[in-house]
Amino acid sequence: MNTKLKPHSDSESAHITPAGGNIFADLGFAPQEAAALQAQSRRIISDKIAIKEKLMDELALWIATENLKQADAAQILGVSRPRVSDVINKKTPKFTIDALVDMLARAGRRVQFQIA
Repeated sequence: MNTKLKPHSDSESAHITPAGGNIFADLGFAPQEAAALQAQSRRIISDKIAIKEKLMDELALWIATENLKQADAAQILGVSRPRVSDVINKKTPKFTIDALVDMLARAGRRVQFQIA
């Protein structure tokens, strides 16, 4: 277990799993189960990022198709201009799927999904 323990206080974490570590192993799961849980977690995260990127692509396409400046798009979408820039630059951690769907709705776009 490659972890770092720190003194516990109300404002500090008592345990930190390092980048590249396996939180499930640190929580005491058996090695094989920890690896399976980590792989499953990574798949879920990857799927969510792909959904966000697709929604961002659609917003960027709408902005380009409508020939909008970021400030104009921001006003229509009900967000700040820097948020529009974050969408165009695909800064996925800054957005929830719900926020992106809301922006697409404000742009007059319907979001449909299919479960495979």
